[in-house]
Amino acid sequence: MNMEWSDFKLNSDGHVTVVVQDYKTNEVLMVAYMNEEAYHRTLETGKMTYYSRSRNELWVKGDTSGHYQYVKSLTADCDRDTILAKVEQIGAACHTGSRSCFFQEIMTKKI
Repeated sequence: MNMEWSDFKLNSDGHVTVVVQDYKTNEVLMVAYMNEEAYHRTLETGKMTYYSRSRNELWVKGDTSGHYQYVKSLTADCDRDTILAKVEQIGAACHTGSRSCFFQEIMTKKI
């Protein structure tokens, strides 16, 4: 079942936050944003499409790098203000070439 864009609670810029995970490992790959057009294109094409706040335009992850993200599932959180996207990641998710954007360790506490 698809949620309508109007079902989401948007941030002040009219966007929804998207947390992206590898569908096999659950590794968090990146966080990005969608506007309504990016959401509909993602549903239509099966390729993750985002809204770049810095460039003020849509972007399909992988169009430049070849590192596409193919949708396996999209799930809304309880508040409907964040989407969890589980994807098949081709190549690196991060623009730095790293598999994930989350590689800069701040602190690790021993358990």
